[in-house]
Amino acid sequence: MTEGNPLLSVEGVGKSFGALAILHDVNLTMQKGEVVAIIGPSGSGKSTLLRCINQLEPPTTGRIRLGKTVITAGQKTAPADLTALRRQVGMVFQSFNLFPHLTVLRNVSLAQERVLGRSRAEADRVSMGLLERVGLADKAAQYPSRCSGGQQQRIAIARALALEPELMLFDEPTSALDPELGLEVHAVMRELAEGGMTMIVVTHEMHFAASVSDRIIIMADGRIVEEGPSRDIMAAPQSERGRRFLQALNDR
Repeated sequence: MTEGNPLLSVEGVGKSFGALAILHDVNLTMQKGEVVAIIGPSGSGKSTLLRCINQLEPPTTGRIRLGKTVITAGQKTAPADLTALRRQVGMVFQSFNLFPHLTVLRNVSLAQERVLGRSRAEADRVSMGLLERVGLADKAAQYPSRCSGGQQQRIAIARALALEPELMLFDEPTSALDPELGLEVHAVMRELAEGGMTMIVVTHEMHFAASVSDRIIIMADGRIVEEGPSRDIMAAPQSERGRRFLQALNDR
Protein backbone atom coordinates (compact mmCIF):
# COMPACT_ATOMS: atom_id res chain seq x y z
CA MET A 1 0.00 0.00 0.00
CA THR A 2 1.37 3.41 -0.98
CA GLU A 3 0.93 6.25 1.48
CA GLY A 4 0.05 9.75 0.28
CA ASN A 5 -3.06 11.21 -1.26
CA PRO A 6 -5.82 8.61 -1.09
CA LEU A 7 -7.05 7.09 -4.33
CA LEU A 8 -10.63 7.12 -3.01
CA SER A 9 -12.35 9.44 -0.55
CA VAL A 10 -15.96 8.97 0.53
CA GLU A 11 -17.01 11.96 2.62
CA GLY A 12 -20.28 12.12 4.55
CA VAL A 13 -22.16 10.01 2.04
CA GLY A 14 -25.80 9.28 2.70
CA LYS A 15 -28.41 7.60 0.52
CA SER A 16 -32.18 7.73 0.89
CA PHE A 17 -35.00 6.32 -1.18
CA GLY A 18 -37.83 8.66 -0.34
CA ALA A 19 -38.25 8.59 3.44
CA LEU A 20 -36.14 5.43 3.78
CA ALA A 21 -32.52 6.20 4.70
CA ILE A 22 -30.12 3.43 3.65
CA LEU A 23 -26.76 5.09 4.33
CA HIS A 24 -25.92 7.62 7.04
CA ASP A 25 -22.80 9.83 6.95
CA VAL A 26 -20.38 7.20 5.62
CA ASN A 27 -16.71 8.20 5.51
CA LEU A 28 -13.99 6.09 3.92
CA THR A 29 -10.55 6.65 2.43
CA MET A 30 -8.41 4.15 0.54
CA GLN A 31 -4.83 4.24 -0.63
CA LYS A 32 -3.78 2.84 -3.99
CA GLY A 33 -3.09 -0.89 -3.67
CA GLU A 34 -5.19 -1.33 -0.52
CA VAL A 35 -7.74 -4.13 -0.17
CA VAL A 36 -10.74 -3.41 2.06
CA ALA A 37 -13.38 -5.97 3.01
CA ILE A 38 -16.81 -4.76 4.07
CA ILE A 39 -18.79 -7.12 6.27
CA GLY A 40 -22.01 -6.84 8.24
CA PRO A 41 -25.57 -8.11 8.45
CA SER A 42 -27.86 -8.16 5.44
CA GLY A 43 -29.54 -4.82 4.84
CA SER A 44 -26.73 -2.81 6.42
CA GLY A 45 -26.07 -0.76 3.26
CA LYS A 46 -22.92 -2.52 2.02
CA SER A 47 -24.06 -3.01 -1.57
CA THR A 48 -25.64 0.45 -1.69
CA LEU A 49 -22.30 1.97 -0.69
CA LEU A 50 -20.59 0.25 -3.63
CA ARG A 51 -23.30 1.45 -5.99
CA CYS A 52 -22.86 5.01 -4.70
CA ILE A 53 -19.12 4.86 -5.28
CA ASN A 54 -19.54 4.04 -8.97
CA GLN A 55 -22.66 6.22 -9.26
CA LEU A 56 -25.10 3.46 -10.13
CA GLU A 57 -26.99 5.04 -7.23
CA PRO A 58 -26.20 8.76 -6.91
CA PRO A 59 -25.74 9.59 -3.22
CA THR A 60 -28.25 11.87 -1.53
CA THR A 61 -25.62 13.66 0.54
CA GLY A 62 -21.84 13.86 0.66
CA ARG A 63 -18.99 13.76 -1.80
CA ILE A 64 -16.97 11.07 -3.57
CA ARG A 65 -13.52 11.65 -4.99
CA LEU A 66 -11.68 9.08 -7.07
CA GLY A 67 -8.31 10.26 -8.28
CA LYS A 68 -8.93 13.74 -9.68
CA THR A 69 -12.64 13.19 -10.28
CA VAL A 70 -14.99 14.70 -7.69
CA ILE A 71 -18.75 14.16 -7.57
CA THR A 72 -20.84 16.06 -5.02
CA ALA A 73 -24.37 15.03 -4.10
CA GLY A 74 -27.01 17.57 -5.03
CA GLN A 75 -24.88 19.19 -7.72
CA LYS A 76 -25.32 18.49 -11.41
CA THR A 77 -22.58 16.12 -12.52
CA ALA A 78 -20.97 16.85 -15.86
CA PRO A 79 -21.25 13.84 -18.18
CA ALA A 80 -17.46 13.93 -18.64
CA ASP A 81 -16.93 13.62 -14.87
CA LEU A 82 -19.35 10.72 -14.62
CA THR A 83 -17.66 8.95 -17.53
CA ALA A 84 -14.24 9.59 -16.00
CA LEU A 85 -15.29 8.10 -12.67
CA ARG A 86 -16.91 5.02 -14.18
CA ARG A 87 -13.90 4.36 -16.38
CA GLN A 88 -11.78 4.17 -13.24
CA VAL A 89 -14.07 1.69 -11.47
CA GLY A 90 -14.69 -1.95 -12.33
CA MET A 91 -17.56 -3.77 -10.62
CA VAL A 92 -18.36 -7.44 -10.26
CA PHE A 93 -21.88 -8.26 -9.05
CA GLN A 94 -23.47 -11.26 -7.37
CA SER A 95 -25.06 -12.17 -10.70
CA PHE A 96 -22.70 -12.42 -13.63
CA ASN A 97 -24.55 -10.07 -16.01
CA LEU A 98 -22.97 -11.58 -19.10
CA PHE A 99 -24.59 -11.22 -22.52
CA PRO A 100 -26.00 -14.70 -23.25
CA HIS A 101 -26.04 -14.17 -27.04
CA LEU A 102 -22.34 -13.26 -27.22
CA THR A 103 -19.36 -15.56 -26.92
CA VAL A 104 -17.10 -15.34 -23.92
CA LEU A 105 -14.54 -13.46 -26.02
CA ARG A 106 -17.10 -10.91 -27.24
CA ASN A 107 -18.37 -10.42 -23.70
CA VAL A 108 -14.88 -9.30 -22.67
CA SER A 109 -14.04 -7.36 -25.86
CA LEU A 110 -17.22 -5.39 -26.55
CA ALA A 111 -16.86 -2.74 -23.83
CA GLN A 112 -13.22 -2.15 -24.78
CA GLU A 113 -14.27 -1.26 -28.30
CA ARG A 114 -17.12 1.01 -27.21
CA VAL A 115 -15.55 2.66 -24.15
CA LEU A 116 -11.82 2.66 -24.92
CA GLY A 117 -12.08 2.86 -28.71
CA ARG A 118 -9.93 -0.19 -29.30
CA SER A 119 -10.13 -2.02 -32.60
CA ARG A 120 -11.70 -5.45 -32.52
CA ALA A 121 -8.32 -7.07 -33.07
CA GLU A 122 -6.71 -5.14 -30.22
CA ALA A 123 -9.65 -5.78 -27.89
CA ASP A 124 -9.55 -9.48 -28.67
CA ARG A 125 -5.81 -9.59 -27.98
CA VAL A 126 -6.32 -7.97 -24.57
CA SER A 127 -9.31 -10.22 -23.86
CA MET A 128 -7.38 -13.40 -24.61
CA GLY A 129 -4.63 -12.30 -22.26
CA LEU A 130 -7.17 -11.69 -19.50
CA LEU A 131 -8.99 -14.96 -20.12
CA GLU A 132 -5.63 -16.69 -19.88
CA ARG A 133 -5.04 -14.89 -16.59
CA VAL A 134 -8.30 -16.18 -15.11
CA GLY A 135 -7.74 -19.66 -16.54
CA LEU A 136 -10.41 -19.58 -19.23
CA ALA A 137 -8.66 -19.02 -22.55
CA ASP A 138 -10.07 -22.33 -23.76
CA LYS A 139 -13.63 -20.99 -23.27
CA ALA A 140 -13.23 -17.97 -25.58
CA ALA A 141 -15.47 -19.35 -28.34
CA GLN A 142 -18.10 -20.76 -25.95
CA TYR A 143 -21.30 -19.03 -24.86
CA PRO A 144 -21.86 -18.22 -21.16
CA SER A 145 -24.56 -20.88 -20.83
CA ARG A 146 -21.91 -23.52 -21.51
CA CYS A 147 -19.81 -22.31 -18.58
CA SER A 148 -20.20 -23.06 -14.87
CA GLY A 149 -21.16 -20.35 -12.40
CA GLY A 150 -17.58 -20.03 -11.21
CA GLN A 151 -16.36 -19.71 -14.79
CA GLN A 152 -18.98 -17.08 -15.58
CA GLN A 153 -17.91 -15.03 -12.57
CA ARG A 154 -14.28 -15.24 -13.65
CA ILE A 155 -15.34 -14.05 -17.11
CA ALA A 156 -17.11 -11.11 -15.45
CA ILE A 157 -13.86 -10.28 -13.59
CA ALA A 158 -11.91 -10.41 -16.86
CA ARG A 159 -14.47 -8.10 -18.48
CA ALA A 160 -14.12 -5.57 -15.65
CA LEU A 161 -10.32 -5.72 -15.78
CA ALA A 162 -10.35 -5.14 -19.55
CA LEU A 163 -11.20 -1.47 -18.99
CA GLU A 164 -8.06 -1.08 -16.85
CA PRO A 165 -9.78 0.29 -13.73
CA GLU A 166 -8.00 1.95 -10.84
CA LEU A 167 -10.46 0.42 -8.35
CA MET A 168 -12.32 -2.89 -8.38
CA LEU A 169 -15.58 -3.33 -6.47
CA PHE A 170 -16.83 -6.83 -5.66
CA ASP A 171 -20.39 -7.22 -4.37
CA GLU A 172 -20.73 -10.69 -2.81
CA PRO A 173 -19.08 -12.25 -5.88
CA THR A 174 -19.35 -15.83 -4.61
CA SER A 175 -22.74 -15.73 -2.86
CA ALA A 176 -24.50 -17.47 -5.77
CA LEU A 177 -21.86 -20.19 -6.07
CA ASP A 178 -21.29 -23.45 -4.25
CA PRO A 179 -18.12 -23.52 -2.10
CA GLU A 180 -15.94 -25.29 -4.67
CA LEU A 181 -16.78 -22.84 -7.45
CA GLY A 182 -16.38 -19.98 -5.01
CA LEU A 183 -12.80 -21.04 -4.41
CA GLU A 184 -12.08 -20.59 -8.13
CA VAL A 185 -13.24 -16.98 -7.95
CA HIS A 186 -11.42 -16.31 -4.69
CA ALA A 187 -8.19 -17.57 -6.24
CA VAL A 188 -8.46 -14.97 -9.00
CA MET A 189 -9.30 -12.22 -6.50
CA ARG A 190 -6.37 -13.23 -4.30
CA GLU A 191 -4.05 -13.00 -7.31
CA LEU A 192 -5.39 -9.51 -8.08
CA ALA A 193 -4.79 -8.40 -4.49
CA GLU A 194 -1.27 -9.77 -4.50
CA GLY A 195 -0.66 -7.93 -7.77
CA GLY A 196 -1.51 -4.58 -6.19
CA MET A 197 -5.08 -4.01 -7.41
CA THR A 198 -7.06 -1.62 -5.20
CA MET A 199 -10.20 -3.51 -4.16
CA ILE A 200 -13.32 -3.19 -2.04
CA VAL A 201 -14.95 -6.55 -1.38
CA VAL A 202 -18.39 -6.93 0.18
CA THR A 203 -18.43 -10.47 1.48
CA HIS A 204 -19.74 -12.94 4.03
CA GLU A 205 -16.67 -15.14 3.54
CA MET A 206 -14.82 -14.34 6.75
CA HIS A 207 -11.73 -16.42 6.05
CA PHE A 208 -11.27 -14.70 2.71
CA ALA A 209 -11.83 -11.28 4.25
CA ALA A 210 -9.31 -11.94 7.01
CA SER A 211 -6.63 -13.46 4.81
CA VAL A 212 -6.75 -11.15 1.78
CA SER A 213 -7.81 -7.70 2.98
CA ASP A 214 -5.62 -5.11 4.66
CA ARG A 215 -8.55 -3.63 6.52
CA ILE A 216 -12.05 -4.72 7.49
CA ILE A 217 -15.04 -2.42 7.81
CA ILE A 218 -18.12 -3.56 9.71
CA MET A 219 -21.38 -1.92 8.66
CA ALA A 220 -24.75 -2.07 10.39
CA ASP A 221 -27.91 -0.03 9.95
CA GLY A 222 -26.37 2.05 7.18
CA ARG A 223 -23.35 3.12 9.19
CA ILE A 224 -19.73 2.10 9.63
CA VAL A 225 -19.64 0.83 13.21
CA GLU A 226 -16.01 -0.30 13.24
CA GLU A 227 -12.95 -0.53 11.05
CA GLY A 228 -9.34 -1.52 11.49
CA PRO A 229 -6.62 -3.96 10.47
CA SER A 230 -8.18 -7.24 9.41
CA ARG A 231 -6.48 -9.43 11.98
CA ASP A 232 -7.40 -7.06 14.83
CA ILE A 233 -11.06 -6.86 13.81
CA MET A 234 -11.41 -10.63 13.45
CA ALA A 235 -9.59 -11.38 16.70
CA ALA A 236 -11.09 -8.73 18.95
CA PRO A 237 -13.75 -6.37 17.59
CA GLN A 238 -14.15 -3.33 19.80
CA SER A 239 -17.76 -2.35 19.11
CA GLU A 240 -20.71 -4.15 20.65
CA ARG A 241 -22.39 -4.39 17.23
CA GLY A 242 -19.25 -5.84 15.68
CA ARG A 243 -18.91 -8.42 18.45
CA ARG A 244 -22.53 -9.50 18.06
CA PHE A 245 -22.21 -9.90 14.30
CA LEU A 246 -19.01 -11.95 14.43
CA GLN A 247 -20.34 -14.05 17.30
CA ALA A 248 -23.46 -14.83 15.28
CA LEU A 249 -21.25 -16.03 12.42
CA ASN A 250 -19.18 -18.19 14.73
CA ASP A 251 -22.32 -19.75 16.25
CA ARG A 252 -23.84 -20.78 12.89
